[in-house]
Amino acid sequence: MSLQIRARWQPGRDFELQLDCELPLTGVTALFGRSGCGKTSLLRIIAGLERVPDAQVQFAGQSWQRGRHFVPLHKRRIGLVFQEHSLLPHLSVRDNLLYGYQRTAPALRRLHPPEVTAMLGIDDLLDRRIDQLSGGQRQRVSLGRALLISPQLLLLDEPMAALDTQTKADIMPFLARMAAEAGVPIIMVSHAPDEVERLADQVVFMQQGRIERIESLQQVLARPDSPLFADTGAVSVLQGPLGEPDQHGMRPFGPPEARLWVPTSSSSGAAEATRLRILARDVSLSLLEPRQISIQNQLPVTIEHLYPAQQQRCLIACRTAQGQLLLAEVTPRAVSQLDLQVGQKLYALIKSVALLA
Repeated sequence: MSLQIRARWQPGRDFELQLDCELPLTGVTALFGRSGCGKTSLLRIIAGLERVPDAQVQFAGQSWQRGRHFVPLHKRRIGLVFQEHSLLPHLSVRDNLLYGYQRTAPALRRLHPPEVTAMLGIDDLLDRRIDQLSGGQRQRVSLGRALLISPQLLLLDEPMAALDTQTKADIMPFLARMAAEAGVPIIMVSHAPDEVERLADQVVFMQQGRIERIESLQQVLARPDSPLFADTGAVSVLQGPLGEPDQHGMRPFGPPEARLWVPTSSSSGAAEATRLRILARDVSLSLLEPRQISIQNQLPVTIEHLYPAQQQRCLIACRTAQGQLLLAEVTPRAVSQLDLQVGQKLYALIKSVALLA
């Protein structure tokens, strides 16, 4: 299944959106680019909030717009969540959640209140008023209300942009679970690389009203010139199961033969599929198996590629025993002294304080 869009639209004198693309309808698709590149405009065309002349929008074989034919938003069965919540302040959390659910035909209901409230962790909020909720709680309720119309597609327009750092960290696991468990394709607008790396399955790069390329997250992270690396540097994303905290408050990540230990997060429980975001500058390399050292996260890896030095740093692409890509940044001097070469087996060292699931 795919979402096909063709459109040419000039919403402002100095900006024109030109689209001819096919977006996948699996998992989370992130629209990524600088502010003003056209991400939200594309989202509004998909939603039917903008009726652009001569545009064509086809969703999984359903024609939403072509010529004079135009399906309005309420008939497209799309869930929308924006930066600012649009909850009804005079209703309780429960009534906000039921507002769309009760207006969805019973035959179309695939998601129901008990499973959605449990997934988003809002069972204890149902009787509260909206003004009694924190920003993160309001966004979770907004997500729940959008899901309870049993949408064919969920559109998120920078849903965490208005949240503080801690609230953003708290709500990220719920977005990840929603994508995995709700079974609804998601298109998410973001200009934050960490959101894309933690949530996206594929990335649509946009610039000046045009789509430059569409890649899987694995493809994006495998190239050293990735736009996601522009601000924070190269990043790896490892996937694996996350266990319960031990007596020291550390949580096991990954299989026993490639175990990492992650500091406890207040918001996320054990999960079969978790993403671990690791900055390449937080990874060190050792030719020998380290012993009697405080860095206990040690992964056997094999060097796959050495990239030329830039700004006195070399990027080393390694593969773990499970075949996952792990990037490390070291100095040219370290490359020379260790005589690092493609195919070489060594150990990657990662401090636990640098990890956050």
